[in-house]
Amino acid sequence: MNILIWHVHGSWLTSFVQGPHTYLVPVTPDRGPDGLGRARTWDWPASVQERTPAQLRDADIDLVVLQRPHEIELAHEWTGRRPGRDVPAVYVEHNSPHETPVGTRHTLADRSDIPVVHVTHFNRLMWDNGRAPTGVIEHGIIDPGHQWTGTEPRAAVVVNEPVRRARTTGTDLLPAFAAAVPLDVFGMRTEGLAAHLGLTGAQCRTFDLPQDELHRAMAHRRVYLHPVRWTSLGLSLLEAMFLGMPVVALGTTEVREAVPPGAGVVSNRPEVLTYALRHFAADHAHAEHTGRLAREAARARYGVQRFLDDWDRLMKEVTR
Repeated sequence: MNILIWHVHGSWLTSFVQGPHTYLVPVTPDRGPDGLGRARTWDWPASVQERTPAQLRDADIDLVVLQRPHEIELAHEWTGRRPGRDVPAVYVEHNSPHETPVGTRHTLADRSDIPVVHVTHFNRLMWDNGRAPTGVIEHGIIDPGHQWTGTEPRAAVVVNEPVRRARTTGTDLLPAFAAAVPLDVFGMRTEGLAAHLGLTGAQCRTFDLPQDELHRAMAHRRVYLHPVRWTSLGLSLLEAMFLGMPVVALGTTEVREAVPPGAGVVSNRPEVLTYALRHFAADHAHAEHTGRLAREAARARYGVQRFLDDWDRLMKEVTR
């Protein structure tokens, strides 16, 4: 099957392209948001092939996988075919609703020809999907192996643009957590975070690492902290569990489903979370045991083969 899909979310797409299909990824001269082409920091198979807009006009396309509202018109403009009408299409909704948690109507709510595939059950519940057919295909993670050592009694946090995203990512909560355990924050545009929060460099260090170095660095930290208030289920949380890290997380969105009892501490009470951070930092054996349970839980629910099997079933239904 030839699948047209834009390079939007690199981590998610890395799992998606492990399937048995040919993946046509648009590329433009500037490699901007609509034409990133193949990934530079992830390992993608040869079945991921770049196509210019001109090449897409005559390309054989069996399915269009949409991820952003404007891609519906972009696909029509570049291929001459209307998604959902001239060529089968599905829309992957990666995010929780932005405007309000219960009153945000989905872009495709008034259409019934393009199924909306949510990445969590929470997201499907919260979006107003209207008459669009919906489904859920949970994340699939390529297993990085059990890498946790926990040699540094610090908490790892993975978040992009924590200053700009502020309360959404729980950035305002970090000073209280840093008072319990020093933090290492990984992600893009994290520079200046410690000063912004009034923390010392020892209390809050920041790192912007390429993907192939990130997991190894995370695994040296004693515990993974997930302070996010409102976003879809973060892949970094699941990756930390696969690495064998114990997790401490706010009990928001889909987190309680992803982190079962014994795999970490999930709560909306900051004092519970800070106590858990101190406990893991002080007790390496406890952190190791909890991390092993976290890894077992993540492998059982978020394995990449289950993810690919779910997608194959859906794609056969949509294209038959």
